[in-house]
Amino acid sequence: MAVCNSSTPYPRFLLTGFSGLESSYGLLSLPIFLVYATSVAGNMTILSVIRTEPSLHQPMYYFLSMLALTDLGLSTTTLPTMVSVFWFHAREISFNACLVQMYFIHVFSIIESAVLLAMAFDRLVAIREPLRYAAILTNAVIFGIALAMAGRALALVFPASFLLKRLQYRPVNILSYPFCLHQDLIKTTVSSRRVSSIYGLIVVICSMGLDSVLLLLSYILILGTVLRIASKTERVRALNTCVSHTCAVLTFYTPMIGLSLIRRYGQNVSPLVHVLMANVYLLVPPLMNPVVYSVKTKQIRDRILKKFRQQKV
Repeated sequence: MAVCNSSTPYPRFLLTGFSGLESSYGLLSLPIFLVYATSVAGNMTILSVIRTEPSLHQPMYYFLSMLALTDLGLSTTTLPTMVSVFWFHAREISFNACLVQMYFIHVFSIIESAVLLAMAFDRLVAIREPLRYAAILTNAVIFGIALAMAGRALALVFPASFLLKRLQYRPVNILSYPFCLHQDLIKTTVSSRRVSSIYGLIVVICSMGLDSVLLLLSYILILGTVLRIASKTERVRALNTCVSHTCAVLTFYTPMIGLSLIRRYGQNVSPLVHVLMANVYLLVPPLMNPVVYSVKTKQIRDRILKKFRQQKV
């Protein structure tokens, strides 16, 4: 069997859209790119409103800005190959380009998980220590958290690319999705994938696995604090400040868990379901986060409406 590795001519990778529906790609691409356009417009609007409105220069909205930037990065990373597959029917991607896309997809996914955790910590401090909130979450602390989140993601994913380059592949390899994911690349190798698989598991445990546990702990502490508040009105008000964040967490983790379960136990499920779940995992959070925060956060909603009224005038 012919094989390729990083020292011989690079293997070729073929991306996959919706198999069997190639003739309908023109129609299928419309909702996909509508999602992209809405995601970019929504996140850019969030960033613009927070940047231009001094009253929103607070820790909660700084973290929301980080979430919007991460969603923009994730959308920008996946868009080129989606355009290539659905608009031009160009499935081929070079090995190095695939590794680069894989790297940034996973980096932005890990950063988004960390940002959601940071936002939970922000809500915890705001509810448990309202008088010391500004003193605890200073600009320096927020900047340090941002650096730590980005540094962790960059450092965790970086070795994965080199581990993948050490493996051997067939001259032509067919991927399952219209973008490159680590678990999909590993599946195409013809050499031992043990080290790469173990390292991939370590990355998941040290990032999203740890974040999900700390998120759960944060909400347990938040609920414990809220239940100790004597006034029912104040309890409801405190919980309402967490609604948008809870929706963002569910939007991020639900598709991710669904994709993992399908990959693990859905061998008999149609490949179209696999591709659909992967697209939901990468496209829905960047779409829904600005929608949720625009609808559920009064300060954001009011500023956006004010901005549109000014533009009409």
